[in-house]
Amino acid sequence: MVNLLGPGDQILRTIEREHPRVRVLARGNRLTISGHRDDVSRAESLVREIAEMVKTGTVVDPQAVSRSNQLLETPGAPAPSEVLGESIITSRGRTIRPKTLGQKRYVDAIDEHSITFGIGPAGTGKTYLAMAKAVQALQRKEIARIVLTRPAVEAGENLGFLPGTLTEKIDPYLRPLFDALGEMLEPDLVLKLMSTNVVEVAPLAYMRGRTLNDAFVVLDEAQNTTPEQMKMFLTRLGFGSRMVVTGDITQIDLPSGASGLKQASVVLDGIEDIHFSTLTSADVVRHTLVSEIVDAYTAHDARTQAGNERKKSGGRF
Repeated sequence: MVNLLGPGDQILRTIEREHPRVRVLARGNRLTISGHRDDVSRAESLVREIAEMVKTGTVVDPQAVSRSNQLLETPGAPAPSEVLGESIITSRGRTIRPKTLGQKRYVDAIDEHSITFGIGPAGTGKTYLAMAKAVQALQRKEIARIVLTRPAVEAGENLGFLPGTLTEKIDPYLRPLFDALGEMLEPDLVLKLMSTNVVEVAPLAYMRGRTLNDAFVVLDEAQNTTPEQMKMFLTRLGFGSRMVVTGDITQIDLPSGASGLKQASVVLDGIEDIHFSTLTSADVVRHTLVSEIVDAYTAHDARTQAGNERKKSGGRF
């Protein structure tokens, strides 16, 4: 009951916020829900799902309650306990699992396809979940190594003016991958795996001419690949390997704007064993403001595009 109610009954209060027409009272080990019959039934379904997650050891917080309620109100969606209760890996005292329906479909697609594209805005867990699936595959001995890569594209900074050797210049571009890996594995184990090339983190340019067999390969920031780079990367796929390509097509830093990710979504659409997962602001699992920021910029871009089209047509439609 302590885990079901949450610290200071915050889970209880969140249930009431999600269902403002009911009242939930806790006495001992018994919960009483009062209100209109339909409202009580919906709130009861939410409580039962939370209880199921608590039983399986899932840490439930107010955000998990809100996401669970969204799933229950989505026609055809699986039970919240199935989505939020799935564990990918447990490491360093924390469990990594999908937190939204979109993320659940994304990780399922990674299991079912040789190449999976994860396309969506910042904060949707595209890269983080892909890396978690890579670590899971390594732990299960499904693959022999992990290869993490991203293009070293300048986002307003000039690479040539950065201090240090080539490796030191490139390191800031690969740092997010190192950081995520460090959250999933013990630091000593990360160093050991990297020293033996079981885990490789390298710029995309280092992939040319290679064939990657028995590997789990993650390409991050793929919106900043050129069409030629994307073709080069995808054709590195070897036997027994899986690839995950992640990116946000609204954050292209290429001077030409010709993104290999955008082209791939058109050229490769419909090919068997290649899947495109699209994540939205509803899948953002960072601070709640991030979702609102994403929506605000999307709306602004739509208005700007509409205004440009009106100018081109001379104001006539």
